[in-house]
Amino acid sequence: MAKTLPELRTQIDALDLELLALLNQRASLAHEVGEVKRVDGSPVFRPDREAQVIGSLQTVNAGPLKRDSVAVIWREIMSACRALEAAQRVAYLGPAGTFSEQAALQFFGSSIEHVPCASIDEVFRATAAGSAEFGVVPVENSTEGVISRSLDLLLGSPLHIVGETSFLVRHFLLRLSPALDGIEVVCAHPQALAQCQNWLTTHLPHAERRAVSSNAEGARLAATNPAWAGIASERAGSEFGLYVASPAIQDDAFNRTRFAVVCLPQTLPAPEATGKDCVSLIVSVPNRPGAVHDLLKPLKAHGVSMTRFESRPARSGQWEYFFYIDIQGHPSQAHVAQALQELQGLSAFYKVLGTYPVGD
Repeated sequence: MAKTLPELRTQIDALDLELLALLNQRASLAHEVGEVKRVDGSPVFRPDREAQVIGSLQTVNAGPLKRDSVAVIWREIMSACRALEAAQRVAYLGPAGTFSEQAALQFFGSSIEHVPCASIDEVFRATAAGSAEFGVVPVENSTEGVISRSLDLLLGSPLHIVGETSFLVRHFLLRLSPALDGIEVVCAHPQALAQCQNWLTTHLPHAERRAVSSNAEGARLAATNPAWAGIASERAGSEFGLYVASPAIQDDAFNRTRFAVVCLPQTLPAPEATGKDCVSLIVSVPNRPGAVHDLLKPLKAHGVSMTRFESRPARSGQWEYFFYIDIQGHPSQAHVAQALQELQGLSAFYKVLGTYPVGD
């Protein structure tokens, strides 16, 4: 005999009470762990440990909960437990409602202290100066490629990468009216304007495209003028009281942006191996024939897979380049360590940007 709705609700209420009791038990244990870490001087936040916990739970999960849902739920649980010791101060490109803020919440959970910044440069400055413990910056988009400013800043910054996160980006056209007519100006970050250029050309061919510091800033400006629109997240629309004039206007339906989590090495050393790791580095080679080809030989010789290879001008006036490389693995693995050692020997400039667990 099927259960009635009141019976089902009674069972759910009872389970909720059990869950609450168990979560408080977990929080108490996490608090004890925090006390031990305080004595040892260990960091409160361990992205490698959290990645392993979530990965293990996803592996053993046999119920109806989806894999991604398990990750979201436990990340929030761990975030709330971490905040019992101290909420992490996280800098990101603001104001409220940006994709960078969404990336910060996706990586750390919602129990953080928000440090919104006016530019990517300011995110690096705030994190390097200690105003924030961690920074979250965009590094790559599946449509437009690398975020050049982030790569340039990583070159000279004392910060290193300790984590990454990515998600599908949906751009919404937001304004004070739900209609498309009468739009004279569209405000957004240059990357968002580029990612929506075909849609804008088709639907708003006469509207001025105005680049601003962030998509959320574009939404804020759209809230000040009925003839203006912004391209931003749906969350930014809610933040500034805007209508969605048109949803999902990005040209690529699978538009995805990757974000790096950065901090000072004294805030958090390189995470330990999780079995699913990445090493990011910058190198340059002497300007001679075959130098770039030779650069890749150690990776092939030791069976190390390269997942990204980007070049940036060295701005020396000599037509020299820096190469940004991502490889699979962790320096604690012998074949990775040997490849990196040989690679360094071939390089005129060599800097490891970070070693970190690979995001989903």
